[in-house]
Amino acid sequence: MSLLFSPLDLGPMRVNNRIVVAPMCQYSAADGCASDWHLQHLMQLAMSGAGLIVLEATAVERRGRITHGCLGLYSDANERTLARALAAARSVAPANTKFAIQIAHAGRKASARLPWQDGSALRPGEDPWPSVAPSPLAANDGWPVPEALDEAAIERIIAAFASAAERAVRLGFDAIELHMAHGYLLHQFQSPLSNHRKDRFGGDSERRLALHRDVAKNVRSRVPPTIALGARITGTDWVDDGLGVDDAITLAKLLKSAGLAYVDVSSGGLALKAPIPIGPGYQVGLAAKVKAASGLVTRAVGLIVDPQQAEDILVRGDADQVALARAILDDPRWPWHAAERLGATIERPPQYARTAPNLWPGAKIIRG
Repeated sequence: MSLLFSPLDLGPMRVNNRIVVAPMCQYSAADGCASDWHLQHLMQLAMSGAGLIVLEATAVERRGRITHGCLGLYSDANERTLARALAAARSVAPANTKFAIQIAHAGRKASARLPWQDGSALRPGEDPWPSVAPSPLAANDGWPVPEALDEAAIERIIAAFASAAERAVRLGFDAIELHMAHGYLLHQFQSPLSNHRKDRFGGDSERRLALHRDVAKNVRSRVPPTIALGARITGTDWVDDGLGVDDAITLAKLLKSAGLAYVDVSSGGLALKAPIPIGPGYQVGLAAKVKAASGLVTRAVGLIVDPQQAEDILVRGDADQVALARAILDDPRWPWHAAERLGATIERPPQYARTAPNLWPGAKIIRG
């Protein structure tokens, strides 16, 4: 039996299989509000058969967006438009498909242009906004210096995470994921590269995790125990004086004690010129170390593209789940094809049943 297609418990939530659609920003919202693009995008992913679908990084406050096109969950309008897209996705998803949302704050990486406009800092005349960070250190060359958050502003952001989580609960999400990676605000507080504070939110490695502890505990207190809470964390900054896998293990243990059910181990995004050895499964080893040391359910992500590759990761015990991003954008039917490849069964819409197995890439097409 394929382990990829076996069930898994994430705290209170059981998923049908170990395939996760990773959160992927679409940069297609209007002041945080989901658009028709999100409607078709989520419906397409919902039909994939993946056990868990995680919506893109969703800002907890307006200035926490990365770009003008980023999804948000800080207003009634945001909540209303997202409810429409989520309801449509659920209407076409196989039974027991689970949906999660990743809530985030961009910190000093906010006020950026869209990726296809080069992703640099917004220019004057493009409606830029002031960014914030643990310390007044710019995200990159040519970027503005962010405002260093005082303790009152930090408390406001903690409350914003809790408020966004409450909106996610009202929307009916099965799980909520805290974004603590990719160079965004919570990652900025954890890394010594970006946090030069001397107060209770900075200094040694323990104080640099004070915000993570406060956010996790506040969100967990607002979210019913029937809803799984997890986090995406960084396995390494890929530079010698930045975070390493031991820091990821420490954070995973902290989050476990705060009541989180899982971690998704990613990397990079803070030191933008870091030499990252990108290749198939390049972050899986980080996930394996976090899983072994923390005992927390762990998800691997990063150029996992082949069904056998995904199966082998699970069989080796390197992770409990695998998350797909680019692979499933390229082929939204990836789970169907993986099931055929690995000898498993998966539910698919009956309207599309005639495609299997005759049109599986490489199969002999039956004519007549």
